[in-house]
Amino acid sequence: MTQLITERSTDVIAAEINAIKFQAQTMMLQASAEIGKRLIEAKEQLPHGEWGNWLKDNVEYSQSTANNLMQIHMEYSSNSQAFGSLSYSKAVALLGIDADDREAFLQENNVEEMSTRELQKVIKEKQKLEKQIAQQEADATKEKSLFEKDIQDLKQQLEDAREQSNENEVSEKEINRLTQELAVAESRAKKLEESLKAKPIEAATVEMIPEAVQKELDHLRSKMNESTDPAEVKFKMRFESLVNEFNSTLVVLEEIGDADTKSKYTNAVHKLMDKMRATLEGKQ
Repeated sequence: MTQLITERSTDVIAAEINAIKFQAQTMMLQASAEIGKRLIEAKEQLPHGEWGNWLKDNVEYSQSTANNLMQIHMEYSSNSQAFGSLSYSKAVALLGIDADDREAFLQENNVEEMSTRELQKVIKEKQKLEKQIAQQEADATKEKSLFEKDIQDLKQQLEDAREQSNENEVSEKEINRLTQELAVAESRAKKLEESLKAKPIEAATVEMIPEAVQKELDHLRSKMNESTDPAEVKFKMRFESLVNEFNSTLVVLEEIGDADTKSKYTNAVHKLMDKMRATLEGKQ
């Protein structure tokens, strides 16, 4: 009697292969965690300085591999279901993300469709961005602290000036200058406070003012701080506002996703700057 052979479709074969791959990855991650658990146990028993030799002689692991295995046990064992589909190499790559953010990262990124190299690149960019944001926040906090100190100094100077004005030792012009200086400082401090409370900008995409331009701006600010002319104090307030708006414009410009639209508005900014420069040259 001839036995009938049922031909299986390629879809069925592919499904079986993917199921086996999933099982193998899950088993690999679980096995890595179990190995890591035992490595921790062994390390705790070894004298200081013997760890590297023990690894080489007994299990043929480098210290970096052993560290990865131990960290996989510590990071993934408590929530193995959430990370069970990861390959070993991707699990190691994800150790670069803070444990509290890891599950959210997996939900926001299609890690299963990425290669390990692509995943490592995304994580590296994320780490770079977080570092830049942290630095921006630290700089803003430091600048806010300096402004708060300036505000206290200006308030004291203004109080002293008002007391002395009763004795005709300080002019009304000086009191007006200090009042406007105080208003500028309080306005800047308030804006910094708002920026610290707001969602941080993606620092990796923010175009900063060139260093040479920033030095010139700082020099002009310094010069204006020395002025007692009310007109110059007014100019200072307008100038500070202009610089702040320029920075804000750069931030918003970088948020535009469409490359052609972004290029169009970038060119518009360049044209406006050229027109402003020509206007200023005509006034000299």
